[in-house]
Amino acid sequence: TCVVDGDTIWLEGTKIRIADIDAPEISKPGCEAERLAGERATARLTQWLNAGAFEVHASPDGRDTDRYGRKLRILSRGGESIGGMLVAEGLAHEWGGGKRGWCG
Repeated sequence: TCVVDGDTIWLEGTKIRIADIDAPEISKPGCEAERLAGERATARLTQWLNAGAFEVHASPDGRDTDRYGRKLRILSRGGESIGGMLVAEGLAHEWGGGKRGWCG
């Protein structure tokens, strides 16, 4: 179990993509600003996951996996989505089916 980046984790052998957000890339960022934002999102997700038990829910739009085979899930604690929290903190965008840039 580990955090891959700001919107992807491994949980008990299953690769999960957080379905309600798009976080900045760290493996192939478009610019230095995106890499730095991706590192902040990854650190915040790690902090949140390590803070205690959380729930894993099916994607509200009914999708089970993405094109890379990752399970699409919503992570929450106490009714609050980690995706919504990352968006509120400026560390992710709401998922809209397309990429939005992090570079200027």
